[in-house]
Amino acid sequence: EVQLVESGGDLVQAGGSLRLSCAASGFTFDTYGIGWFRQAPGKEREGVSCISDYDGSIHYADSAKGRFTMSSDNAKNTVYLHLNGLKPEDTGVYYCAAGYGVGSYCLNVHGMDYWGKGALVIVSS
Repeated sequence: EVQLVESGGDLVQAGGSLRLSCAASGFTFDTYGIGWFRQAPGKEREGVSCISDYDGSIHYADSAKGRFTMSSDNAKNTVYLHLNGLKPEDTGVYYCAAGYGVGSYCLNVHGMDYWGKGALVIVSS
């Protein structure tokens, strides 16, 4: 059974930092593109950062560049998203997802095959 389990969500003040983790199981971790997505209240889910299954390159949405850093630990089948310089507009549920054959299009919500249940991040002003 494929499972993606996010953790690390919290309430944090603007300017603060968090580290989100996503533990994966039930599939061959390093053959899938893995992405972080978020959904703010009343908005559509959007890609934040991802790792391509073609070449391991990491991609970021414009809103994440310079503030968020994605990393992976293949030995632990875990990916991380380091959130720095958080803003109130970063508030939302952060999801981890896996997709096969997504390549550099791993920020596309519709390309993902498996999803976690999400971790809530609230940034207060």
